[in-house]
Amino acid sequence: MGYVLRTRRLAAPLGQKGWRIGWKLGLRLLYFPLLLVALLGPAYGVTQQPVRTAGKDVWLLVDLSRSMDAPDVAPSRLEKVKAELGTLINRFQADRLGLIVFAADAFVQCPLTYDQGALQLFLRTLQTNLVPAAGTDLTPALELALARIGATPQPAGSPPRVTALVVVSDGEDFGETLEPTLRVLTRSGVRLYGMGVGTLEGARIPKASGGGYLRDASGREVVSRLNPVGLRRLAEQTNGQYFELTDRRNEFPLLVNALNRIEGQVEQVRTVAVADNRYRYPLALALLLLALDIVLTIKVIRP
Repeated sequence: MGYVLRTRRLAAPLGQKGWRIGWKLGLRLLYFPLLLVALLGPAYGVTQQPVRTAGKDVWLLVDLSRSMDAPDVAPSRLEKVKAELGTLINRFQADRLGLIVFAADAFVQCPLTYDQGALQLFLRTLQTNLVPAAGTDLTPALELALARIGATPQPAGSPPRVTALVVVSDGEDFGETLEPTLRVLTRSGVRLYGMGVGTLEGARIPKASGGGYLRDASGREVVSRLNPVGLRRLAEQTNGQYFELTDRRNEFPLLVNALNRIEGQVEQVRTVAVADNRYRYPLALALLLLALDIVLTIKVIRP
């Protein structure tokens, strides 16, 4: 309103009508909002765009033996591991991740996938009662991972995908038949990263039904302690690294950095759905109106 009154006041001494000087106000009322709309980036619909990635495969092997319920790493070893693995999964957008759980036997909980939401869902369901309570044996888990690696199809003429195994366990007992599988793993070139969970002081293992703690055959309460020797040896023999998650030290960030340093060897083209940004249309119209505002001049003095 102030602009209109000012225009009429300036036009009167020149013998002009106010609308002949102030008509540009309409242009400006049009292109300024259009510029703001373009700046907001309006999106409508989705488009499929190819994304080239040089990814790797990471298998997460999680120990679900009863000792993982020990509370020496609060709130328990397994619950703390689930929280940290959830963060790790979010850090690898361009890589395929899979989940294998093991105790005395091993099972694929989630095959290799780019779908982080699905993997997070499987991770949240992990409990020690998902596998039979019959001790711990890492051999079936490693053999299962090697079988899955060998069964993964590769593009013709391309080198094999880089693969890493992350074994998360308290390391107490890995069975007696590990050596042959370890030799196969070493020859395959797959790196193994060990994450030891627990404390050297250890803790009692609560019963699944609640009320009391597990006891051994002689009736004494079982105390579970972190045994890093086996995990460290596995990591060293496969050119990997060993890390720990204790009540005083959390080396999951170091594990993430170590995995990030592994460069994928195979470029893949993935198609992802992205929102179609339509900012070009309001921007083009705003620029056209702006050009008209600049080019068209107002004649204020009559000859």
